[in-house]
Amino acid sequence: MNKDKLEKYLSTLKGSEASYPFGPEALVFKVMGKMFALVSQQEDIPRVTLKCAPADNEVLVSQFESVVPGYYMNKKHWITISLTGELSEDMLIDLANGSYKLVVSKLTKVNRGKLEQQ
Repeated sequence: MNKDKLEKYLSTLKGSEASYPFGPEALVFKVMGKMFALVSQQEDIPRVTLKCAPADNEVLVSQFESVVPGYYMNKKHWITISLTGELSEDMLIDLANGSYKLVVSKLTKVNRGKLEQQ
């Protein structure tokens, strides 16, 4: 999956908002103000950083060369994936959905209700 296709998919998730809070190098996707994905913008091999359960992080980092602990993030809860083609499109979508769901699950009840109404 290429960067543009991934960004397009991330933008379709309910309540997803994209912005550049850290400058033009990173497109950040948030739901209800909470980040669930960060996509690098000016690199030869684009990368995406996603939230992930700590046990899953360890497995993914040990199994795939293109997956490393979260770059500039909490290495226990985030992974960074180089978009080299090593991970299938389905796997990237599953990881993106998982990141989104983890963040939504930590929202307040009020914010989850607002998200459902969107």
